[in-house]
Amino acid sequence: MPSNKDLPLNNIFIPSKVTSKKLMVILHGRGDSSRGFAFLPPYLNMDDMNYLLLDAPYFYYGGFSWYDLPPNQLEGIAYSSAVLADIFDILFEEEFNAEESILFGFSQGALLTFEFGARYEKVLAGYIAVSGYIYDPENLLIEMNPNVNTSNWLCTHGTYDDVLPFDTSSAQIEYLQDQGFDITFKSYPKEHSVAEDELKMISEWIKSR
Repeated sequence: MPSNKDLPLNNIFIPSKVTSKKLMVILHGRGDSSRGFAFLPPYLNMDDMNYLLLDAPYFYYGGFSWYDLPPNQLEGIAYSSAVLADIFDILFEEEFNAEESILFGFSQGALLTFEFGARYEKVLAGYIAVSGYIYDPENLLIEMNPNVNTSNWLCTHGTYDDVLPFDTSSAQIEYLQDQGFDITFKSYPKEHSVAEDELKMISEWIKSR
């Protein structure tokens, strides 16, 4: 694993228990940090998975964010996407295999999973977007790497989400699906959070990859 100083974002790296080139990159939501999802690797309990939890590049009230609040998101999305591309290029140069790796994002991290992950030149084993939205679905379809349009996309959202409305996100996903983007979408009776039954489903989905 490249040392922390070799990556342009602060991070937590948790190595696999057995030698492996599998990697799961975890992107937190606004105001959170890499520590906010430190519970996920032990929950998933996958001995052959390495984990990289990244801090977003912008400070935000004691935590970090990937981009500014609406309507000023675009500059931050573009910058964060470029930084993630640099990080992924480093990670997949020799240490890890893109085709065995997973990108997981919550809230703002979910948006980056789509906005960055769908455009990135390498195809991953899986993309998981939890409780997020898409900045510009129409433009995403134009600019996406067509090779990532596999069955390896999972998107979940809470029907009681009071931060990012369910109807907005579900309509965006339905639009992408109608245009041929192969995404599995699942709803849960939750707010802007991660639910236990949702985590169980995500764990099974990852292990099925």
